[in-house]
Amino acid sequence: MSEVKYHQIVIIGGGAGGIAAASSLLKRRPGLDIVLVEPRDEHFYQPGWTMVGAGVFNAPVTRRAMESVIPDGVSWIRQAAKSFQPEENAITLEDGTRVKYDLLIVAAGIKLDWGQIKGLEETLGHNGVTSNYRYDLAPYTYELVAALKEGRAIFTQPPMPIKCAGAPQKAMYLSCDVWRSAGVLDNIEVEFCNAGGVLFGVEAYVPALMEYVDRYGIRLKLGSKLVAVDGANKAATFETADGLVTRQFDMLHVVPPQVAPDFIRESPLANAAGFVDVDDLTLRHKKYPNIFALGDVGGMPNAKTAAAVRKQAPIVAVNALAVMSGGEPVSDYDGYGSCPLTVERGKIILAEFGYGGKLLPSFPKWLIDGTKPRRLSWLLKTEVLPWVYWNGMLKGREWLVAPVKKPEA
Repeated sequence: MSEVKYHQIVIIGGGAGGIAAASSLLKRRPGLDIVLVEPRDEHFYQPGWTMVGAGVFNAPVTRRAMESVIPDGVSWIRQAAKSFQPEENAITLEDGTRVKYDLLIVAAGIKLDWGQIKGLEETLGHNGVTSNYRYDLAPYTYELVAALKEGRAIFTQPPMPIKCAGAPQKAMYLSCDVWRSAGVLDNIEVEFCNAGGVLFGVEAYVPALMEYVDRYGIRLKLGSKLVAVDGANKAATFETADGLVTRQFDMLHVVPPQVAPDFIRESPLANAAGFVDVDDLTLRHKKYPNIFALGDVGGMPNAKTAAAVRKQAPIVAVNALAVMSGGEPVSDYDGYGSCPLTVERGKIILAEFGYGGKLLPSFPKWLIDGTKPRRLSWLLKTEVLPWVYWNGMLKGREWLVAPVKKPEA
């Protein structure tokens, strides 16, 4: 018979969401019996990979040992969750062990589905094909950018949802800035092949982005979905309204299609799209009242960014504790997410918005106008936010994101 364990709170996932939620819980109720279920032994600051691909950061600064970020007092089961039995308040691990809980928090992230694009996996990291969405490939992006003097560079974006919807074009703008500085931009044909129909989903930021599209001479190809890559022949095939179109390239930066992790998608926790079926405001599961989710695995319609997780973690913490005490959720999430759009080295358009595209700036307009490229936003991205991530967010310090209680709570 399989072993059975018990913990008050089980957290699935040791990424930004899982660690931040654990810290926020312990900040409010020290001594909680929390276990983290996570098979990986490394934790990554993924927002830094755009900067690695531009030669601004070195890759190792974005990586730390998992044990170094798990809060003191939290147990760690170093293996993967396999299935859920929510009616029995239990999960089953890969080795068959069952773990029972009073409350479950799911922060399992999103799956990068490279296999959806024919021929891609075997050529990644070779033949001029790269992606900032992988730790080991981001340095190759900069290697390619620094070496390219002429030819065609294609940057792709798959259909939504993806994490950090601005990242595909961030890579492009920073690459163009390197080429401009080197005096070779005029020799490079830059294309942005986006499966979607707009440059960016929140209209307020589009005019400033279009100025950079024009400045760099980028050819926008909306409604172009990458479906196959022939690395040896440096050819990329796109699905468009006019049928399949194959384009030659010298450099290809690919953003993979993204889906819910298999064990989530196939579980009773999933909605029709495969993500955890939670209430958009309280982040509590619609069917199972003692289950919450945050981060990329959540079925909420917010932008999937680290900034969204930073806002969600304290809300999950206060709502989870309220439910554990026999009450109802006491705080709502407004859909906040942030996407610092790196348009050139030294300047960023700081997109901050919530549900429905509502602008939710953290700073007064006189300090940072998020709809315009600003140097202060660059300093925020390169100097402040990494420090806040490691020393604030992952440690339960909730600067600018303390949860607000609902009036009736």
